[in-house]
Amino acid sequence: MNNPLLEEFDKAPFSKIKNEHFKPAFLKAIENAKKEIEQIVGNPEPASFGNTLEALDFSGKQLDRISSIFFNLNSAETNEEIQKIAQEVSPLLSEFNNDIILNEGLFERIKLVYGQKENLNLTPEQQTLLEKSYKKFSRNGANLGDKDKKRLREIDAELAQLKLKFGENVLAETNKYELHLTNEEDLNGLPDGPKEAAAQLAKSKNKTGWLITLDYPSYIPFMKYAKNRALRKQLSLAFGSKGFHKDDLDNQNNILRIVSLRQERATLLGYETHAHFVLEERMAETPKKVLSFLNELLEKAKPAAEREFAELEAFAKDLDGIGQLQKWDSAYYSEKLKQKLFNLDDEKLKPYFKLENVISGVFKVAEKLFGLTFEEVFDIDKYHAEVKTFEVYDESKNLVSLFYADFHPRPGKRGGAWMTSYKAQYILNGQNSRPHVSNVCNFTKPTPTKPSLLSFNEVTTLFHEFGHALHGMLANTTYSGLSGTSVYWDFVELPSQIMENWCYEKEALELFAFHYKTGELIPMDLVQKIKESATFQEGMATLRQLSFGFLDMSWHGSDPSNIKDVKAQEVGAFKDTNLFPETPETCMSTSFSHIFQGGYSSGYYSYKWAEVLDADAFSYFKENGIFNKDIADKFKEHVLSKGGTEDPMVLYKRFRGAEPKIEPLLERAGLLKLKD
Repeated sequence: MNNPLLEEFDKAPFSKIKNEHFKPAFLKAIENAKKEIEQIVGNPEPASFGNTLEALDFSGKQLDRISSIFFNLNSAETNEEIQKIAQEVSPLLSEFNNDIILNEGLFERIKLVYGQKENLNLTPEQQTLLEKSYKKFSRNGANLGDKDKKRLREIDAELAQLKLKFGENVLAETNKYELHLTNEEDLNGLPDGPKEAAAQLAKSKNKTGWLITLDYPSYIPFMKYAKNRALRKQLSLAFGSKGFHKDDLDNQNNILRIVSLRQERATLLGYETHAHFVLEERMAETPKKVLSFLNELLEKAKPAAEREFAELEAFAKDLDGIGQLQKWDSAYYSEKLKQKLFNLDDEKLKPYFKLENVISGVFKVAEKLFGLTFEEVFDIDKYHAEVKTFEVYDESKNLVSLFYADFHPRPGKRGGAWMTSYKAQYILNGQNSRPHVSNVCNFTKPTPTKPSLLSFNEVTTLFHEFGHALHGMLANTTYSGLSGTSVYWDFVELPSQIMENWCYEKEALELFAFHYKTGELIPMDLVQKIKESATFQEGMATLRQLSFGFLDMSWHGSDPSNIKDVKAQEVGAFKDTNLFPETPETCMSTSFSHIFQGGYSSGYYSYKWAEVLDADAFSYFKENGIFNKDIADKFKEHVLSKGGTEDPMVLYKRFRGAEPKIEPLLERAGLLKLKD
């Protein structure tokens, strides 16, 4: 069989790939990668940085490319066959990774080089590669005895399958639920755009009336605008109970097994908990520091959050006689209160945020800051017709990156928004191999009468994910293992979160916020209202974000062996952050994909951690001009291009001249003036 995945290619050959190509390609690529490792271990020359560390970083490139294509498709365009292959190949990849980490001959060579590091005259990037490689082996079992190594392999193989199963269940739950409405009165309050989208969805499934689903572009507008409180409750409970129905899609046992195996793995490796293991390689360093950080923000945000909640409750009571505010009331009355206070709602803003204009806007911001230009190309293979492809060039017309963009929900696509890559950046034999980067989102689809019009929250999401993309595109390191977003997890959100700031700035909005019908620039009084409303309910929003961090740490920051009840554990974790009455039918953990499927276990705090960095960094721009080229060049040079080549705080201080302060975040969030 001619297998396109096993042939030489630069751009992913999506149109040639069939599902049956994947498993044979994985098996062959694993075999090839093993041979490369054997050559390193069997090299008769004494171990050196070049023949061991460099050789290891440049090994397995074929397997990396196949893995990136396959697992990206499993997130963005999956089906039952792909999910079945994922379950088959994940243990094989886990086993292969362990074959490397637990290879005694390989570790011996790395130890020999590591022991001579003071005399090797290495560059900072080479020093980092050596340190990280040595730690990766020692932290993941290279020093264990044979019996413990065997157990580690078993744990990793089982974890790989459990994480996949968790994600499959969440996707299946999301796809399974439909709220089918045939009485138009049930849609009272819903704006024309979401209403039309609901009718279009029903029609596409040969149903009359309207369909509301758990996909964000369908779910969020209904929760925000629909007057029918009973239907909001029904939808909210469905959304909040994904994986919590004691059926074959239930994730409770998966969670208990995942946290148990993570704890066993950490103990095996000599760590107190999974969080101690993870945080050793983070800026935060320890669970104690994370909890201290979360509690410091909790102390600042909670009084403001409680005041905001009381204000919202009083407003709902005055407006509709609501005695007790529930979770399904929050978005609805918050939107009503926001309209009253600021005369501002998403439906007024959406006409100015046509998707194509926002894409053009984020490109223009990148051009003004970093000198990049984006040219849409139509001859590049893609995995779905909706995907857009761009070539990215610098000011000297050098190709910087290939960029894929995939913006709308589909049944085969998991929810949320993310950045990923199909090819890493690295320099080999003097050749700078440029990256292929992708943004995947779930924004409102166009309808027969309207283009895709984004809510302001979707605009900030697009800018956020594009910040991650820039981190990947502008990578300029020798080793792919240190390139782009291969950084400490609590540093990776800085490039993404800082980009959101430009969405609130008049100078940036003037580049793209034009009415989709009239071409009129967004009125400056609306821009002013966007800025004024930026701190609206920020105390409540901060509390919500902190609650996820506390929940993550409750699962991973102490021994979970006594946890028998997922829901009870969650209620305990939320005790200091919960404002709404508890709903026994719902459970967030069972669909908390970030920590049980993705890479955020013991790391969810990092969104808030990076907010401190991004607020501090953006204050530097604000003081000197949001398009200040000198500061943008420093950010590109010391943060975006450097990847994980040096300690993130060293890189940040080179950019900023000092360590970050928490005050810019508190000021931006309006918590300085509210905390008393």
